[in-house]
Amino acid sequence: MAVMAAALSGCQYDVLFPAGWVGAQQRDLLVISTLLMLVVIIPVIFMAIYFPVKYRADREDKSDYDPAFAHSNKLEAIVWGGPIIIILILGWLTWIYTHRLDPYRPLDMAGEPVEVEAVSLDWKWLFIYPQYGIASVNELAVPEGRPINFRLTSSTVMNTFSVPALGGMIYSMAGMETKLHLVADETGTFAGRSAHYSGPGFSWMTFDTISMEEGDFEGWIEKVRAEGGELSRASYLELEKPTIAEPVHYYASVADGLFDRVRGMCVEEGKACMDQMMMIDEAGGGGLEGIPLEPLFEYDPQRAIDGFGNLLPSDDLSAQNLSYSDDAYLLAMLTSDADALCRTTPEQDNGN
Repeated sequence: MAVMAAALSGCQYDVLFPAGWVGAQQRDLLVISTLLMLVVIIPVIFMAIYFPVKYRADREDKSDYDPAFAHSNKLEAIVWGGPIIIILILGWLTWIYTHRLDPYRPLDMAGEPVEVEAVSLDWKWLFIYPQYGIASVNELAVPEGRPINFRLTSSTVMNTFSVPALGGMIYSMAGMETKLHLVADETGTFAGRSAHYSGPGFSWMTFDTISMEEGDFEGWIEKVRAEGGELSRASYLELEKPTIAEPVHYYASVADGLFDRVRGMCVEEGKACMDQMMMIDEAGGGGLEGIPLEPLFEYDPQRAIDGFGNLLPSDDLSAQNLSYSDDAYLLAMLTSDADALCRTTPEQDNGN
């Protein structure tokens, strides 16, 4: 019945049968750790059954009963020595594999790496290939045997990027960048998804990772260039709007620095980027005169959704009256002029 249940479960065993070097290393660590733990678990299960049966109160032969028994050095050595040895071995393995599989550590492999900038959207994935100037939605194509260097961020809520067959899982977070390095050792199509619940469209936030031979990968790039549209800042803002079950589509060109603007939460015209916000905060903030400039630093209200994934109406911040804010002061806030940033009010710029 257990075999039948496993057969009907529809489970995929990519973790145990990976198609990439990183996944194989993680599989080995999982198997080794499990076997080491079974060294303790199996004897404990055996003793939990054997001792109560052997020394039950109604047994006929009680000649081995020793009411004066209090301590055994042999038992103490087994009870404490075994777990200590296992913990030392696990610690040693964890040290090795933690450094070997550091997601930020580039893979030491031959072949030119493929750079991929991944953005988790509601509820789809955008993959930008800066080397080729193209992008795809809900389809990740990689060449077999070449390292893949990922930079990841999120447009709104936190997600996790996961391709179990290749190994590794890493968070993508708004306003931040994470990294991951993978490689596909064989061709094939491998399931990828967000492994972190992110709202009503989460179940459809999946993508195919297609590992191809080098020639086929070059052909895929040409296909994207032939069929794709333009991923400008304006078209990205349209793509960013929540959708469910988004079909695969391509972009033949990508605006320069788009990923950095997504990470900085400043794709929209007139928005201050995250690094600029942090610079202003570090310099002491904008003071009272910075209050009218609040829309420049707001991000979440325009992306608020209801329980069904629909955008909630928000005020048109661009229509707010900002005429009484000082242009020179705003420029100072958004530049790297440390002296200007330290001024509390525009009047200080005039020596008042």
